[in-house]
Amino acid sequence: MAFRPHAAREPLVLLREARPLKALFNQTLRITQLQRLLDSQLQPAARAHCRLASWREGTLLLIVTDSHWATRLRYQQRRLLRDLQAIPEFAGLSRVLFKVRPPTTQAQVAGSSSALSANAAESLQDTAEGITNPALRAALERLASRATKR
Repeated sequence: MAFRPHAAREPLVLLREARPLKALFNQTLRITQLQRLLDSQLQPAARAHCRLASWREGTLLLIVTDSHWATRLRYQQRRLLRDLQAIPEFAGLSRVLFKVRPPTTQAQVAGSSSALSANAAESLQDTAEGITNPALRAALERLASRATKR
């Protein structure tokens, strides 16, 4: 008795046919649609900072990137609730909650560099020569050796 694997199928076919995956796929589509509707009611600047997390029992939970945007959106909460209730998909909406959750990836700061100039390295080396503590002197010399060679 040999094992015969199932024929390969495309991922979208699997998502539409497998029962647990189908439910997850449908929930994802629903949240994507609700996010688009939410974005239509948000100010353009706030759209990048606000994501729909869930909608259960009349409560809409929104994830906001930082407290600044959460505060701004809380000031607009009544207007947002009223505007969303006018959309048929949000019928039965009774309240909007905001949770602050910073992005998981750190954005690189443009222009910041950890390179050490030759002038700074020379200054560190000169300072190290005048230090009597051997550990501090070694640390300054290691730091000076990291200068960029131009």
